[in-house]
Amino acid sequence: MQPVNVDDAGGDPVAPGPLRADPLPLPASESDGRVRNMVEWGVIIVIAVAFAFLVRGFAFQTFYIPSESMVPRLETDDRVLVNKLTYDLRDPARGDVVVFRTPPNAKKDVQGMDDLVKRIIGMPGETIEGKDGHVYINGKLLPEPWLDANVQSKPFQAVQVPANSYFMLGDNRQYSNDSTVWGPANRNLFVGPVFITIWPLDRIDVPGWVWLVPIAAGAAGVGWLVLRKRRAPATV
Repeated sequence: MQPVNVDDAGGDPVAPGPLRADPLPLPASESDGRVRNMVEWGVIIVIAVAFAFLVRGFAFQTFYIPSESMVPRLETDDRVLVNKLTYDLRDPARGDVVVFRTPPNAKKDVQGMDDLVKRIIGMPGETIEGKDGHVYINGKLLPEPWLDANVQSKPFQAVQVPANSYFMLGDNRQYSNDSTVWGPANRNLFVGPVFITIWPLDRIDVPGWVWLVPIAAGAAGVGWLVLRKRRAPATV
């Protein structure tokens, strides 16, 4: 007599046969969930890439420092990040280190450079002069806490800074091609102030509050995942 199998429910005998080699199909709900997850991650990636391009185009931009004119604040071969929105929110201030497009009257002295980086020293309407190794604004000595004590400024004749323009100097005063050579720079040429130094690694200069951004983003991501798990329908 041929042996038979009986199902647990006491049903009809089932003749033995070969084991099923193909995996059982997933329930429709589980299959749909995997597809939905893939779609969600695809959308997240697309949004992240688009956001990165928007930030790169409208908020921040990286620049390479090719010369020693801003030593020691910026060294040759540094990479810096410039905030392009700052001067839409406030006026330029004395002491700001700014990236700006090369002024037309400077192109003969600064060849092969589309952009320059200098510090704002003279403000619109001021009279600026260099003498005795120092800078004078409207006849008064200008304190410059951003300079090393032994730095000597080049002598230059008194210049009245035009409206909407700024007198730009490099921190490495004796080796800087700046407004002492080609005059003040118009504000319309400004790209934005240097925000942080991002390269090389041993010179990264990040304001303390910037570290809150990835922490907040990570916390938001964890919160979203926890909330999503709680809302996920139970499978039977």
